Amino acid sequence: MKHILSSLAALALVTLSTAASAADCYADYKAKQDDPLRLHYGIMKVSACDKGQATKEVSKRLKSSGWTLLNVMSVFGAEGLDQRKENAGKYYLRY
Repeated sequence: MKHILSSLAALALVTLSTAASAADCYADYKAKQDDPLRLHYGIMKVSACDKGQATKEVSKRLKSSGWTLLNVMSVFGAEGLDQRKENAGKYYLRY
């Protein structure tokens, strides 16, 4: 009986960690272009809910479009999208 309970507990932990890693993650960031100077604030879906990893991913994706990342402000889940959507304007989930 103890073996069954410990197996079920291990299965539950694996299931929970898989569900957590499958959660949608987003980063809000500030970026710029030079000559002429242009700035924008945007929201991007990222593969990891880790600010360090998100910074690398956002920078790479923006660079391919001629933008330079200034900073990733935060990393958040889907619950934070609505409150940021208006501020991001045309850069909401653009990249």
